[in-house]
This record gives sequence, C-alpha cells and structure tokens, in this order.
Amino acid sequence: MMATSGAYAQSIGIGPGGVQIDPRTPRDRAIERDIRREDRARERYRDQRARDRGDCRTVTTVRETRRGEVRETQRICD
Repeated sequence: MMATSGAYAQSIGIGPGGVQIDPRTPRDRAIERDIRREDRARERYRDQRARDRGDCRTVTTVRETRRGEVRETQRICD
C-alpha cells in the first residue's frame, strides 16, 4: 500500500505585525484572487457608468416616524 499526500508551499508574510502564514491551498488562493478581480471589474464598470451619466448625486432623506427613522435614497442627475 502506498500513501501519498499533497504538499504545497504556504504563503508566508513578514511585516510589522509579525509573521503570518496563509494555510490556504493554491487553488483556494486562486479562487479568491478571481473573485477580487471580478469585484474590481464590477466596481470599475459601475464607476464608468456613473461618469457617463454626467453630473449626478445621491440624496438621502431621513424621516422620523413612530416606528423609527425611515431613510430614502434618490439618485438625482442634472
């Protein structure tokens, strides 16, 4: 019988807070990297759409009711 195990290099970071070891597998790190990349792309797209719309602003109004505060957010483009 043969026993095999998967070995991989862990990510080690040395900084002002001390030594940190990232125990995730390379696949886990790649998945998180892809998620962050998609989030950044989505944010860039949203920022570009806001710039293309022109001079817009967000107005939030707060009303007091018997049940508490009610917030309304409106996008106003001039």
